[in-house]
Formats: sequence, C-alpha cells, structure tokens
Amino acid sequence: MKFDVLELVEAKRQIDSTLHKLRQTVKTFEAKENANRYKSQITLAKRRIQAFELSVALIEREINEAEKKI
Repeated sequence: MKFDVLELVEAKRQIDSTLHKLRQTVKTFEAKENANRYKSQITLAKRRIQAFELSVALIEREINEAEKKI
C-alpha cells in the first residue's frame, strides 16, 4: 500500500499526539498514592507507547525515502 507524504506526515502528527497523551497517562498513574493498583493500566500504556514509537520510526523512514525521490 502506498501513501503520499502528506498522509504520512498527518499520520505521524496524530500518533505523536496520542504518544504525548499516553506518556501523561503513565505519569499520572505512577504518581498516584497506590500506583501498584494501576499496574496493568501502566503496563498497557507503556506497551502502546512502544508500539506507537515503532510506528513513528517506520513512518519517518517512509517519509525520508519519499523525499529522496523528489
């Protein structure tokens, strides 16, 4: 499947926004008085962060490849 650069840039922007929110969520849960109670939510958020970071890296690679062709 091929995407143009504008689609890739917009996808990256949306993922970056979600990443920011997830990182804030992790901070909030970890700062709670009984953070152990939120262990599963923290783990889930951290795994999602890793997946989105991987996605961003792949999107950036695609953007760079597309820009080389221009």
